[in-house]
Amino acid sequence: MISPQGLSIASTLRLSSGYDMPVLGLGVFQNYDCVPACLAALKHGYRHIDTARYYQNEDQVGRAVRQSGIPREEIFVTTKVYDQDQGYESTTRAVDDSLQKFGYGKQPSLGAYADYFDLYLIHSPLPGKEKRLQTWRALIDAKKAGKIKTIGVSNYGAKHIEEIRAAGLELPAVNQVEIHPFCQQRPIAKYCKEQGIVVQAYSPLVQGRLDEPVLVRLAKQYNKDAAQIAIRWSLQHGFVPLPKSSQPERVLTNSQVYDFELSEEDMAALDALDKGKAGAITWNPVDAR
Repeated sequence: MISPQGLSIASTLRLSSGYDMPVLGLGVFQNYDCVPACLAALKHGYRHIDTARYYQNEDQVGRAVRQSGIPREEIFVTTKVYDQDQGYESTTRAVDDSLQKFGYGKQPSLGAYADYFDLYLIHSPLPGKEKRLQTWRALIDAKKAGKIKTIGVSNYGAKHIEEIRAAGLELPAVNQVEIHPFCQQRPIAKYCKEQGIVVQAYSPLVQGRLDEPVLVRLAKQYNKDAAQIAIRWSLQHGFVPLPKSSQPERVLTNSQVYDFELSEEDMAALDALDKGKAGAITWNPVDAR
């Protein structure tokens, strides 16, 4: 666990790439009109937005970043290459297309405003080893070209990352996986910690399924809602949670998690809710071949 002391909306983690990533991000999956949520997040101190080509809203994230008036270099934006785009040439095209959607070239007066992503991930390991490695090489080259600052993976198990090591390539700085009290992904989380790979936690709010008695009890005890308890648990474990909401008011409350600290006893009670893989609520392809 990281020390909860001093955590704030402005807290960051240093990645192996040398860049800092905010420890709380806004997820925009299935939010096809995400500009209001993004603007609310940026207004209330978020500096990290997580999108993907599959989400079909890279353009809206770019629009919100520009409309916010916040300098581009102060906002950390993640996107991902999806399965059908994997492969060296197709990934290279996908990165360029993502940049175009995000806004590169649309406002020349802003110069290099949108000509890079802070983090670009391989969305899943499902296309198989050959394409995974081709895709990874394409991301490495895109980073060398200045189009991406940091590269990483999503839904990867240890064996997928070890493929990268065996190929003599740099390891990912980030692995984004489904993590919440009911699906804690302990083997891959432990492996990533040992390798210096930061773990981003998607679906930290269990897609709203937060009526479990322990969460309800702790919400009452701390005078918080169950979502805030789940996010705080993730932060205190050293993960980077990416709660999503299309409602600006929920975007705000999801960030109000820095004025309390879960005790060791209460963290243990939440840890005990883990159901392993059975607790997953999404595709969770960490064991893909």
